[in-house]
Amino acid sequence: MGLDVTGRYRYPAPNPAWLARAREEAIAPNLPIVDPHHHLWVEAGNPYLLDELLDDLDEGHRIDATVFVQAHYAYRTNGPAHLAPVGETEAVAAIAAQAHRRGARTAIAAGIVAHADLMLGDAVEEVLAAHAEAADGRLRGIRHSVSRDELFPNGIVLRPSPAGMLADPVYRAGLAQVQAMGLVYDAMLYHQQIPELTGLARAMPDLPIILDHIGCIIGVGPYEGRTDENFRRWSQDMADLASCPDVRVKIGGFGMIICGARWHERDQPPSSTELADAWRPYIDRCIDLFGADRCMFESNFPVDKAMYSYCTLWNAFKRVTAGASDMERHALFAGTATATYGLSLPVLTEAPHG
Repeated sequence: MGLDVTGRYRYPAPNPAWLARAREEAIAPNLPIVDPHHHLWVEAGNPYLLDELLDDLDEGHRIDATVFVQAHYAYRTNGPAHLAPVGETEAVAAIAAQAHRRGARTAIAAGIVAHADLMLGDAVEEVLAAHAEAADGRLRGIRHSVSRDELFPNGIVLRPSPAGMLADPVYRAGLAQVQAMGLVYDAMLYHQQIPELTGLARAMPDLPIILDHIGCIIGVGPYEGRTDENFRRWSQDMADLASCPDVRVKIGGFGMIICGARWHERDQPPSSTELADAWRPYIDRCIDLFGADRCMFESNFPVDKAMYSYCTLWNAFKRVTAGASDMERHALFAGTATATYGLSLPVLTEAPHG
């Protein structure tokens, strides 16, 4: 997430007037949800902070808790550069405390996934300790994006990373520190890099890994118009990854420009039925491969908000899983996220469909 280096695939800002053209009522409003992936930031002068998040959470679904994922927000401007990301954790912890004081029904940022430069190797321990102190008990994971794609000319991708980072001994030494602190690793990469993640998972089998956005299937540039081919490659690579038992998958991120989303170009926002029909093959494949207890639905807001509302997003997920058992639904919407991030929320033995 974030802006790309050229502006070619720049994320559009959410348009409240456009989103208001298609309002839906929440389906199964009593189903517990933990949103394991959202951001807080000010991008291009557009804030998405506590008030904006609470507005979305108030659209009818039962959101028990959220997990904040790093977004290069509120970095420290003074002090050592490697500790600058700790400023984001400080700011998010303060927002979480503010939400609690205001009596929010949702545990905002019950978990925090922070950024640390894993190319510090063993020395990243200092950064992780600083995040833990700033997070006030909320630190749950680390994300250091390795996203890059060789088919894009001139590196036209979102903040491209150097090649081969997942196999780099220094990067892996940093991950060893993440594991030693009992944290999870959120993996941000593109779909053709999934085999690299599989290699990491096999080399470090005890490291808890979460694949963000089902692996970000690129749908622009040289990948545009190759949906079936991209799906086949992604599907096979995901089958290999699923053989690694400590890997889990966040299902979402379908509204990213880099993935080919263009719903925002229509006169009307998409309905949850349209989204469910478009997403079903990918969702079904993830669940078939990993099982509900290793999959979790995510919002990726406010990035995906350019394409659809928060209520419509969760309605789409609920439509796709209408035939699932209560236990499967609970895992997908709350249980997997709660267990994966070690959140202090009740883990239900069963959950009502509605």
